[in-house]
Amino acid sequence: MKLLLNPMVLRMGGLLLLVLAAYVLGAFVIRRLRKNLAAEPESLTQAPLPSEGLPVHAYHAVIQQLKQQKHELTAQQLAERRRAKASDTLSAAVLANLSCGVLFFNTSGLVRQANSAARKLLGLASPVGMNVAELFRSASIRSGGAEGVTSMEEAVAPALSGESTVRGLMVDYATRDGGRLVLELTASPVLGGDAGLLGTTFLLNDKTEIERIRQEEQIHQEISSEMALRLRSSLATIAGYAQQLAQSRDPELARQLADDIASEAARLDRTTVSFLAGAKTATAGF
Repeated sequence: MKLLLNPMVLRMGGLLLLVLAAYVLGAFVIRRLRKNLAAEPESLTQAPLPSEGLPVHAYHAVIQQLKQQKHELTAQQLAERRRAKASDTLSAAVLANLSCGVLFFNTSGLVRQANSAARKLLGLASPVGMNVAELFRSASIRSGGAEGVTSMEEAVAPALSGESTVRGLMVDYATRDGGRLVLELTASPVLGGDAGLLGTTFLLNDKTEIERIRQEEQIHQEISSEMALRLRSSLATIAGYAQQLAQSRDPELARQLADDIASEAARLDRTTVSFLAGAKTATAGF
């Protein structure tokens, strides 16, 4: 009896009861959870889909359709890349075989592409990335530019900005090796389907030989005019001497007039020979 009334024994008994109650409660909760977990898959498989949901086969059909569309889009993109590559290859082949120089400037005013003829005319291994000022820093405008325009940047500004085409711009160009060329430049803006500026093309034609021939012809014409004037003057002099000779009765004066005629004829002969020799040299130079 005294043992049961001992406070220590009472405390241990109470603690034991609490432990047993906790064990029983835990076992009950664990059993309940197991039942719920076992019943949940059955409810998922047996429960009907909500009215707004789609059947599984519908989802599969949508997925297959999306995959098909993705495949078609990939094939279309691949075909577009092939067409673009073929177009670039064809354009490069055409540009490479052109005798005139072609430059393409982007919207920033820098060279994006140049064919072999343009590189040869400008004496540059690769003008890509250069602007107009750098390309034509040793050039001067002969004709074809707007009135008062002396720099290349100002002359081609309308084409680079997409406003208008610049045609027939004649330029004196000093090459890197010390030579001089006469170039005819045509600058044309390239517009897209929405009228937006895509870039600008420069077409360069070498007019050096044509300009040389034109200048030689001009000099030849000037020489011919001068020669005609000399011939006319000599013939007028000879005619005057002959008229005096016909009217003269003085033998001494007649001899002097005859000598003057002979002298003028000799001078005329030298002038003619010199002119013919110059013309022959100029013709051989062509």
